[in-house]
Amino acid sequence: MLSNITTVASLIGDPTRAAMLMALADGQAPPAGELARIAKVTPQTASAHLTKPLEGNLIAVEAWSRHRYYRLANADVAQALESLAAVAPPGPVRSLRQSDQARILSSGRTCYDHIAGKLGVGVTRALVAKGYVEEREEGYLLTAGGQEWFANLGMKASRKHKVIPHHIDWTERVRHLAGPVSVEMTKRMFELGWITRGEVRRSALLTESGRSALYEQLGAVL
Repeated sequence: MLSNITTVASLIGDPTRAAMLMALADGQAPPAGELARIAKVTPQTASAHLTKPLEGNLIAVEAWSRHRYYRLANADVAQALESLAAVAPPGPVRSLRQSDQARILSSGRTCYDHIAGKLGVGVTRALVAKGYVEEREEGYLLTAGGQEWFANLGMKASRKHKVIPHHIDWTERVRHLAGPVSVEMTKRMFELGWITRGEVRRSALLTESGRSALYEQLGAVL
């Protein structure tokens, strides 16, 4: 067990690889060149670094024409990265731009494919306060009222999943909804125009219609 943990830790622990892996936590599949820009290294250096997590099954790659697109292997890898970020000390902020990006991501972002940050935590707390989910140690128990609310939102996942898993939010340091129900809820919020993607990678911005809808339906003040 120890050797397996240290192997994965060594793959994540390098600053360049960590930056690229965290960038992939939005569930998208960018090319190596884009990841190189994010990590502030050359494309050749990025490609060399990506080989290790690829061999370690942390990421997967798809080739289209002359391009190779990288993504996290699965949601478990995203959860592991977010969990590590939750216990890690804050990194140094070296510029106003970096400070603004951190603030935006803390406000709202996607964690692989569901909402996180203040937005994700706020929606989770509102669902608990409304009695639509009940917080348990193993996750959130979906109540009959919650099933009805999710169904009215146009979701199907809530019919199959009575227990909704949780993640520790790495900026808020508290739990938020995760798993299939949260993924579908996030998808519907994008479709309904309640949230939209911002200019900062992974950012999720609450729209005015979303703010009004969440207040009217859940009493959430976001």
